Amino acid sequence: MNKKYRKIATVLAVVLAVTSGLVGATAAAGETCDGAGGLDYEGSDPDRSCQEVTYIVRPGDTLYQVCRDYNVSLGQLMRANNLKSTVIYPNQKLIVPTGSVSAYGMVLSRGDISRDDIELLARLIHAEARGESFEGKVAVGAVIINRLASPDFPKNIRDVILQNNNRVYQFSPVQDGSINLKPDEESMRAAIEALMGRDPTGGALFFYNPVVATDKWIKTLPVVTRIGNHVFATKV
Repeated sequence: MNKKYRKIATVLAVVLAVTSGLVGATAAAGETCDGAGGLDYEGSDPDRSCQEVTYIVRPGDTLYQVCRDYNVSLGQLMRANNLKSTVIYPNQKLIVPTGSVSAYGMVLSRGDISRDDIELLARLIHAEARGESFEGKVAVGAVIINRLASPDFPKNIRDVILQNNNRVYQFSPVQDGSINLKPDEESMRAAIEALMGRDPTGGALFFYNPVVATDKWIKTLPVVTRIGNHVFATKV
């Protein structure tokens, strides 16, 4: 697995430990780490705080959007950054309390994955794996992540998914336009799971449905596993 995506999984483990009470992160008196607090915090102790991550503001971001992404309240976010208004600027660093931060927020906190990347991956999963189990959906996403670590493929999610040779795309949903369908909630969750490092395929770089696949070459590749209707393979 690509090292930078393994780091995401490590950070999630820390967050889960915090929210499970396994490490000593505590909320200040009068506030919570569950995103349910308001703007005012009475009796707070500045020496006691939730675990934190840093988010770099991107063009078009709003403070409200960051709150939704990280599952924190507006009050928590403003207090953590000593903000007097909700106006934020590109490249501004925001400290985000992560007592119960969402997995979506943890992926964004890496800085090298955008909201567009997550949605594009979810759209591919939705188009390729509708009707498959959740594990099957995660497996499709994992193939994209595995390609990022391979020297044979592009180094970012968008370019991997949209890669083409002489206008023949790697993935049929890009070719036929079904990648533009809105992903369902399960596909979004599967995309996050794959980005967090989960890989049910064991390192596969390719997948296909043997019933409908017409490419003879892909059927010659070493099979890693089969999940649902998809065969997952690696290079020779």
